Amino acid sequence: MDLITVGDVMMDVRTDAPALARGGDVHGRVWLAPGGTSANAAVWAAWAGASARVVARVGDDLPGRLLEVSLAERRVEPALRFDPEAPTGTMLVVVEAGERSMVSERGANARLASDDLPPTLGAGAVLVSGYLVLHPATSEVALEAVRRARAPFVAVDAASWPLLEGFGVDRFLDGVGAAGATALMANEREAEVLTGLEGADAARALGARFPLAAVKRGPAGAVLVVDGICVEAPAEPIDEADPTGAGDAFDGVLLGSLARGAEPDDALRRACHAGALVAANEGTWPAGGAM
Repeated sequence: MDLITVGDVMMDVRTDAPALARGGDVHGRVWLAPGGTSANAAVWAAWAGASARVVARVGDDLPGRLLEVSLAERRVEPALRFDPEAPTGTMLVVVEAGERSMVSERGANARLASDDLPPTLGAGAVLVSGYLVLHPATSEVALEAVRRARAPFVAVDAASWPLLEGFGVDRFLDGVGAAGATALMANEREAEVLTGLEGADAARALGARFPLAAVKRGPAGAVLVVDGICVEAPAEPIDEADPTGAGDAFDGVLLGSLARGAEPDDALRRACHAGALVAANEGTWPAGGAM
């Protein structure tokens, strides 16, 4: 297996309308889509040619079963535990007048347990969701997943700058580092919270703590530090539609490519391309086909 992701599998409920009428009805678009950071990363890794597996917990309900089928259809192995007492996690994304608002119910994701993890997570790369680390109910399970990883690249994504601030920067960095993480993935705001620095300087600071550090900078591209060597890649010019999930695609393609032996600069270029494809479209999964 090239990439194993551990953590979040969600059902996205997305709406798009010119404006909402509070307490009333409007016409617009409403659709369901599979999602979740771990599912997104695995699907994009598979799109780029890697073998991928998702370890997660979903509800024993229709959305959970649909997610299992959807992952398998995208050539991702779904290692899902079905929870009879909690619903599948759901993300509501409301787009109106060019603004995006989100409401998240973690559902079964917040009940991931050590028993849901295999004894060993052996792969070319393992990616543990930062949301698991930052959520009190699953923090220890997330660190246990890092400890069970047997991979050249054991990565954690920083997930959310507000949650990082609430959790504590030192607690986060020390916790994942002590558990055995060798790679940290962060967007620019998360990297700034973690280091107090910006851009390449933030990446270098994180690269001093982890053998691999990636900072996703959106329209400014991305920075990758591997064993102290800094590589940068520009962003592809796009007309942005919705950046939701772009960072997940980046993580999955970067780690999947590195696990398959790609050089860092090539893996970074591929990861930026995947992120741009997501940001230029409304969906978070590939439209179809392979890279």
